Amino acid sequence: MDWQLPSDSVPTAFVPEAVQASLRGTPPVTGAWRDGDHLGNRKFCQAGPLETETGGSLPHVRIAYELFGDLNEDRSNAVLVFHALTGDSHVTGPAGAGHDTGGWWSGIVGSGLAIDTDHYAVIVPNILGGCQGSTGPSSVSPKGREWGSSFPYVTIRDQIRPLQALRKELGIERFAAVIGGSMGGMHALEWALEYPEQTARLGLIATTAVTSADQLGVNSVQIEAITSDPAFYGGDYYDEDGGPYRGLALARRMALLNYRSPTELNERFHRSWQGKKSPLGDDGRFAVESYLDFHGNKFTRRFDANSYLVLVDAMNSHDVTRDRGDLSGVLGGITAPTLVLGIDSDRLFPLEQQHELAQHIPTVLDGANHATVVSSPFGHDGFLIEAEAVGEEIRRLLDHPA
Repeated sequence: MDWQLPSDSVPTAFVPEAVQASLRGTPPVTGAWRDGDHLGNRKFCQAGPLETETGGSLPHVRIAYELFGDLNEDRSNAVLVFHALTGDSHVTGPAGAGHDTGGWWSGIVGSGLAIDTDHYAVIVPNILGGCQGSTGPSSVSPKGREWGSSFPYVTIRDQIRPLQALRKELGIERFAAVIGGSMGGMHALEWALEYPEQTARLGLIATTAVTSADQLGVNSVQIEAITSDPAFYGGDYYDEDGGPYRGLALARRMALLNYRSPTELNERFHRSWQGKKSPLGDDGRFAVESYLDFHGNKFTRRFDANSYLVLVDAMNSHDVTRDRGDLSGVLGGITAPTLVLGIDSDRLFPLEQQHELAQHIPTVLDGANHATVVSSPFGHDGFLIEAEAVGEEIRRLLDHPA
């Protein structure tokens, strides 16, 4: 539930007409990375078959990932980073062949930065169900065509299980840290609960223990926007002339309103017009409308509508108490030193959700029973934008004895 690109993860701004014109034309049927595209820095792990929690199955799962830095001799310097809803394995580095966009956390991961790639080997998988190299709806099924509507329902817990194959392939016994923000924080939390002996430290950023009714509601209208697009074809649109880009762009626009804070949008745009035409009866537009349209359109060129649905459904499944017990008992079992961090202006994952995590996890840094709070005008996206403040806290986690 966040932005992906450095160009997106900055304060909002007016979109000039010339920039908008650069995206004219019909988007592709899918913005997914496909076999035959340039590999970029991707590596692949063949993880084998998967039986899902709800009885579905995948005969074979492939995980795309990127590795930044070098594993040391005993593999003790590995850090596992999980991306958010619209992220991927390209956590840092420039755009280039195989990677149309620059890294989404380039201010955090890199040489000399908070997660220092001179010291740590940072492993970032594209999560199961995604569209940037890992098995997902746009992947080719054993039937010789894209999975599409037949891709099984997967939960957050399902999505972390194939990563055990990756861990074993790389020879890692225990990760020096497991870190994630937003949806990635859900994966990091589930990893720590399912595999505590493999988690030396834990970073939970702008995330929650349980997807709330408010979040379910926000997700539901985005799902409806995509599935009601006439070009969705029940999820089997890959061989059609056009994909459900209108519905996907609308879902993105809805989401963006929750990623940023009202204060930032109001102060940035006010009631300004986009161009010279008045939006008051003269077919003109307000600048904030144009801004949302531009980013919705841009998004359709790098993402897949079915993957968006699969990943949002997985987020909706998130509830650490499911089949485990009460929240205090479940979170009380975490033994790794833990950073819980929230953004004070986040209206998508509000601070009370991070405070709840911190109140029940006994190993929160400094023995605190509350989350670390970063002040930012940028809402949920503050965890991507506020690299200095967020990085300082991640550095503190990594410096803490395991």
